[in-house]
Amino acid sequence: MLATLKSEESSGQLQLVEREDIDDDEDLFEAIDKLISQGINAGDVKKLQDAGIYTCNGLMMHTKKNLTGIKGLSEAKVDKICEAAEKIVNFGYITGSDALLKRKSVIRITTGSQALDELLGGGIETLSITEAFGEFRSGKTQLAHTLCVATQLPTNMRGGNGKVAYIDTEGTFRPDRIVPIAERFGMDPGAVLDNIIYARAYTYEHQYNLLLGLAAKMSEEPFRLLIVDSVIALFRVDFSGRGELAERQQRLAQMLSRLTKIAEEFNVAVYMTNQVIADPGGGVFVTDPKKPAGGHVLAHAATIRLMFRKGKGDQRICKVFDAPNLPEAEAISFTRPCFFSNLLVFFLSLRVILQFAPNDFEIMAIIS
Repeated sequence: MLATLKSEESSGQLQLVEREDIDDDEDLFEAIDKLISQGINAGDVKKLQDAGIYTCNGLMMHTKKNLTGIKGLSEAKVDKICEAAEKIVNFGYITGSDALLKRKSVIRITTGSQALDELLGGGIETLSITEAFGEFRSGKTQLAHTLCVATQLPTNMRGGNGKVAYIDTEGTFRPDRIVPIAERFGMDPGAVLDNIIYARAYTYEHQYNLLLGLAAKMSEEPFRLLIVDSVIALFRVDFSGRGELAERQQRLAQMLSRLTKIAEEFNVAVYMTNQVIADPGGGVFVTDPKKPAGGHVLAHAATIRLMFRKGKGDQRICKVFDAPNLPEAEAISFTRPCFFSNLLVFFLSLRVILQFAPNDFEIMAIIS
C-alpha cells in the first residue's frame, strides 16, 4: 500500500508512512477479475493477466487480432470476452460535460520550479505524455529526478501522492541525488527511494517488455508517474540506416502507443526525455539547426513538448514547443558556470530569480 506523508512533531520532517484511511474517488479502471462475474472462465482471465492485461479498460485498448495472439484464446473466446468487457466499461460516446468532469481527475505534479509550473499551467499532467527534448546538459534528467520526489508529495502540496516508475535507457539515474532533493522537500529520503521502482533497459525490446510488466504493479499500487529517460536512445542504437528506418518507426509507434494507454488506463503522468538530431535543412538563418529525434511518430504521440536548449555562453532557453491547451511561451535563463548558482529566468511579464543549487531548484519570485 502506498505510503503518504505526515508531519513528525519531534523532527519537523515529512515522512512517508503507511496510508490507512483513504478517501478513494470513483475507480478510474475496472479490474480484469470482474469478467468472471460476466461468465468468463477464470482460466481465460489468468491468460489475459499473463499477457499483461490487468484491467477491463486495458483490455478494450487491444485489438482482437492482438488478443487472439494470446495462447489459448480462440476468436470465439475473444469475442465473448470483449462483449463482457463492454458491459463493464463504457468506451462509447460521452457528452462534452462528461468529458469535462473526467478532466477533473487530472492531477498536476509540481516540477519544483514556480516558473516552470506556471509555464505548464500547474505542473506535469496525468493522463498525458510530457516530452522534454534538448541537448545534453540542458536539464532534462535533473527535472526527472525532481519529479521522482515531487510526485510523492500530498495533492494539497501540489504532488501526486503516488509512487514512481523509472525506466533508464542511458544509465543516468542517480539515487544519491534523490536524497538532497527529498531533504529539500522535508521528506524521509529512505522512504522516498523505497517508493521508486527502477529498471535499466539495454535494448528496445527490453524497454517494451518493462512497459508491459508495469500493468501488474499499477493495478495493485497507486502510481502517479512513469519516467522514460530517454525514449529514443535504444532505437537509435538497435536500428541503423535508412533501410531499417521504417521498422524503427513502427516499433517506436508501438512503444509510444503503450505509453499513452498506460497514462490513460491508470491516470499517471508520463514524462519522457528525447534527444536531438542535426537538421541540415534548417537553413542559414537558423542559429541552432537541431530538431527532436523520432520524427512525426513521436511528435504526434507527445501531448506536451518542452524544448530545452543552450544559448550563447551561459544562456539557457526553455520553450513550450507544442501543447493542446497551453500558449507557446519561452523562458530565457542565464547560468553561472560550475555550480549553476544564480539562475535568472525571464518568463513573460514575470521576472523570476532562481538559485539553481547542484541538486534542485530553489525559487524566489519577483514581480516586475
